[in-house]
Amino acid sequence: MAEDGVFDRHDKDTGPEPYVLRLFITGASPNSIRAVENIKAICDEYLKDRYQLEVIDIHQQPQLAEGEDVIAVPLMIKKTPYPERRMIGDMSDTERVLKGLGLTNNS
Repeated sequence: MAEDGVFDRHDKDTGPEPYVLRLFITGASPNSIRAVENIKAICDEYLKDRYQLEVIDIHQQPQLAEGEDVIAVPLMIKKTPYPERRMIGDMSDTERVLKGLGLTNNS
């Protein structure tokens, strides 16, 4: 712990860095609904209490899609932990998603 009482990134008690995920979708399309359901299930099983998932509808928030250079949806961006990774699709291939999140030995 730093002298001022603030924890820094190297303190033992801070635990693993949480996963920050952004999932870009297009309304209530079947692919978008599947992507949301699939990524929530994967996160609940493999990242329980260690993730933040932001679901962004590009029709309602187009400026966020432009800021992230979204070219296809559904698109999930893993912001942290580093490195940032992007995955396109309905997130139904659990092994591929786990690899993209860096949760397998083959990542």
